[in-house]
Parts: sequence; C-alpha cells; structure tokens
Amino acid sequence: MGSIDDAALAGALDHETRVQAHDHTALKLWLRLLTCTNLIEGSVRRKLRSEFESTLPRFDLLAQLERHPQGLKMSELSQRLMVTGGNVTGLADQLESEGWITREPVADDRRAIRLKLSPTGRRRFAEMAAGHERWVISLFEALSRDEQQQLLRLLGKLKPGLLAGVQRGGDARPAERRRS
Repeated sequence: MGSIDDAALAGALDHETRVQAHDHTALKLWLRLLTCTNLIEGSVRRKLRSEFESTLPRFDLLAQLERHPQGLKMSELSQRLMVTGGNVTGLADQLESEGWITREPVADDRRAIRLKLSPTGRRRFAEMAAGHERWVISLFEALSRDEQQQLLRLLGKLKPGLLAGVQRGGDARPAERRRS
C-alpha cells in the first residue's frame, strides 16, 4: 500500500484481526472474503475518484446502461443496483446535467422514464471501464491465472447454495451440510 493513510485504511478494513486460532474455518474464510472485498472496493473507489473524478455508484449506473443500449427504466436501475429510487434519481440528475445520459419517456407507461447513455456518456464510460479492468487485473496479480480460475470455480460452487438460502428467507445455509 504506499502511504501511512493507505496502511491505516487497510488496518481499518482488515476484518481478520478478529480471528482467533480456534475459530471455525468458515468464519475465517468469511472474514478473509470480507477483507479482500473491502480492500478491492476501496482501491477501485480511490482510482475512480483520482483518475476520473467519479464514484463507484456512478460507475455502476453507467455500467448498467452500457449493457442495455435500449435504456433502462429508473425502477429497473434501482432493482439492479439494489438502491432506492431516490438514489438513482440523484445520480441520474448529475449525469444528465453533465451530458452523460438522456431521459426518454416510456411509450407504454406515462409515469416512467427510461435512461440511456448519451454518445458522450458512452465514450467516457468506455474510458472508465478500461481503467477499471486494468485496476482489477492488477489487484489480482498475486494469484496466477490458474489460481484465479480455481478461486472463481470455488466461489461459483458456493454461490448457488447462498442464493437458495436467501430465497428460502434469509438463511443462506445449503440444504445439505458438508464437512471439510
């Protein structure tokens, strides 16, 4: 990390400092995942701010619009970003005033508005996305390509059980427990 501020930030984000030798492996894993996620997200947030004078929520909204060239309704964006409609409205107001997005009425729903990337927004987001990709690749350089694939596979194996648990009402335990 380079500076004292970065070191202090890393310490504040390091949830593993709570782990004790006798703690269950699953608890240690959860805290390590949480720490890594926080460190990666913090790095991306700082890079977006320093290189593009932007924020992660703005990047996420633009990414959704880039994936849907036909545009998305505000309610769809709110669901995809898992934020309130007010959050989307605030971001949309900023991005529209900067010329990054346009608002269009939805033909079959007079109350709804569809957001689309403007040509300027599409060009600027492409620059941000390229930077984002470079940063994330560099953040994972400690792992070989094979190790990255293995981690991706293992997390992919974990994810369906977690999703099924959430759909059952918040209990993210797989239906069948396995011992390691």
